[in-house]
Amino acid sequence: MKEHSASSHGQSHHHHHDHGGVDVADASVRSLAIALTITGVVFFAELIGGWLSGSMALLADAMHMLSDATGMIIALVAVLIGRKQVSRFATFGYRRAEVLAAAVNAVTVGVVSLWIVYEAVSRLGRGAEIASRTMILIAIIGLVANAASALVLHRQRKDSINVEGAYLHVLVDMAGSVAVIVAGIVIATTGFQAADVIASLIIAGMVLPRAWELLKSSTSILLERVPEGFDPDVVSEELLALDGVKGIHDLHLWSMSGNNVLCTVHLITHADHGILLDRAQEKLAELGVDHATIQIEPPGHVNHEVVCAPEEARETL
Repeated sequence: MKEHSASSHGQSHHHHHDHGGVDVADASVRSLAIALTITGVVFFAELIGGWLSGSMALLADAMHMLSDATGMIIALVAVLIGRKQVSRFATFGYRRAEVLAAAVNAVTVGVVSLWIVYEAVSRLGRGAEIASRTMILIAIIGLVANAASALVLHRQRKDSINVEGAYLHVLVDMAGSVAVIVAGIVIATTGFQAADVIASLIIAGMVLPRAWELLKSSTSILLERVPEGFDPDVVSEELLALDGVKGIHDLHLWSMSGNNVLCTVHLITHADHGILLDRAQEKLAELGVDHATIQIEPPGHVNHEVVCAPEEARETL
């Protein structure tokens, strides 16, 4: 039994690595670092401002900023890890660290946001006074800071998917700051204290779905589920349609970080192994697989293996 992989054969087809993008990577790191610094400062400002003013909307927006700050940290780590070579004892590298951080972030922000919603609603009956001037001042600082972050990230958003994601998060942060400013103005001019609760619920409505989606996607990656947009049946049919393929088994599709797709599969054939391997690698690349490990074997060899789905293996033979 001989195993062929993308790293050992046919690299010219789709395993091209651009080593000339150092300047772009450096620019992405700088942009993310600047935006992260600004976001971190605004987070602490809103946290303290929310406590001093009594505004739950400011605290909700602070959690919004915390979510985005963590997202930027993950994006920054992704760019830095992208430069790091794998080692003997970390053959896949440490990209799962990003996913773990994302899951922790999602749970933390989700729980805190739910607490803020509960606290904000419970205040309706207590008639808590809110320092609207402090609330508005901090929110304006947040809006200006978010605009600065958006400007910094906008320059590099087309060069990195991580920067693009951070840029979109900052745009949503700006909307949150506007909601707090509007609530503060309403309270200052009309005395309608419930405006703070309404703003809190609006911001929580923006944060909670994102936290839930982040938790679902990170959990899916950690469980090594098939990446979104991929259908194992379609991949199987495409491989079975290749000339010379008599059957397949042990097809696995997963992702290490959510940004890449890996595949392992066994192909049964009498055909020339090298030619078939080239065709299979090309087909998987067309389907969006970034790295594939393919085992070529003759008919009947499956009877000497422990496969993950023996029933399916027999059906394809």
